[in-house]
Amino acid sequence: MRHQILAGKLIVALALMISLASFALAEDMKGEDMKDMNMGREGGHDMSKMSGSMSPDPSNMKEGEMEAMSGGPAMDHDMHMGHGSMKNMSKHMAYTTLRPETAEDETRASSVVTDLQHALAKYQDYQAAQADGFKPFHPELKQKVVHFTKNWYALKAAFTFNPAEPTSLLYQRKPDGGYKLIGAMYTDRKNASEDQLNERVPLSVARWHRHINLCFPARGTDMKTADWTKYGFNGSIATKEECDAAGGRFYPQVFGWMVHVYPWEQNVKLVWAR
Repeated sequence: MRHQILAGKLIVALALMISLASFALAEDMKGEDMKDMNMGREGGHDMSKMSGSMSPDPSNMKEGEMEAMSGGPAMDHDMHMGHGSMKNMSKHMAYTTLRPETAEDETRASSVVTDLQHALAKYQDYQAAQADGFKPFHPELKQKVVHFTKNWYALKAAFTFNPAEPTSLLYQRKPDGGYKLIGAMYTDRKNASEDQLNERVPLSVARWHRHINLCFPARGTDMKTADWTKYGFNGSIATKEECDAAGGRFYPQVFGWMVHVYPWEQNVKLVWAR
């Protein structure tokens, strides 16, 4: 009887956690007009026919996929968008304020890196990562760095921070067709404050980033023929007025906060992407 009661409590707790996770995602996407997004299926466009320099329709993307299509802050590691300019990209990125360095922060950040190194040891083999639920974002796009994302960790990251459970693993393509693990990505919810982000990873060491002021083509547009010098993560359009004039759809912010970490870098300044 005691075992049955315990099992019942565990089931209720799991159901509550799933419900809270679903609520967090709904809150994170509120107001973004992403009614077509479905965590359980691929987008409506045939991504295999798109070149690596194109951005997909945000309405048909799964959690984490927009990040995979953006350059991120560490361009030396991860410049996988082939168009646009650094000037345009800077229009669509917002960063946390870099705080004064302290010995306590350095110790705390070093602890996070150590925990991450231990957690990632078994994922040097990308097939082990896939077996554990990390799925690559459209590897057919031939990006230099591929994000392997675990949706369950993304959901948990909305509530708690575990250095050993990054939302995504960062794999660099190898000439032989395999992947080399070079880093990971942590995430937090869209409305997290800088103080809350600082509790996870010190803002004196790392700068979290988010993707903002994005304009995408009107719904129904052929993504292969859209002018990606204007639209997307590297596009020249960065205001709602410009986007409306171009007949596009404007997103003040896409998904939540993110930070990349490269735990095996010898240069400490390159460990945390700024």
